[in-house]
Amino acid sequence: MVGIVVVSHSQKVAEGAVELARQMAPEARIAAAGGMEDGSIGTDVSKILAAIETVEEGDGVVILVDLGSAVMSSEMAMEMLSDSSQVKIIDAPIVEGTIFGSVEASIGSSFEEVVEVLAGAKAYKKF
Repeated sequence: MVGIVVVSHSQKVAEGAVELARQMAPEARIAAAGGMEDGSIGTDVSKILAAIETVEEGDGVVILVDLGSAVMSSEMAMEMLSDSSQVKIIDAPIVEGTIFGSVEASIGSSFEEVVEVLAGAKAYKKF
């Protein structure tokens, strides 16, 4: 199953997105990597790396980020992996992307299919 990591400057935002997605796809492999180790605002490379390793099962991992250093920290975490070929940072909204990606991954979709669904989440219209 494709894993999903949510990277936000806020631990509460990352955990909230994961909590909501788990309501829709309880068996999905999702991890929150929000905030700094001490709970303050920011992004932490070691938390992101640990989250990737937690959800990685060999089918790939997608990373959803909020902004700025979340991208840079995620890229740094990917550089620390022995093989990051199946890890991708996705430009999609965190809440919708986490839900859409989790549901898609939970039905057994491939890495490429999950990435495609997440690409579409960016254009999702609520009304």
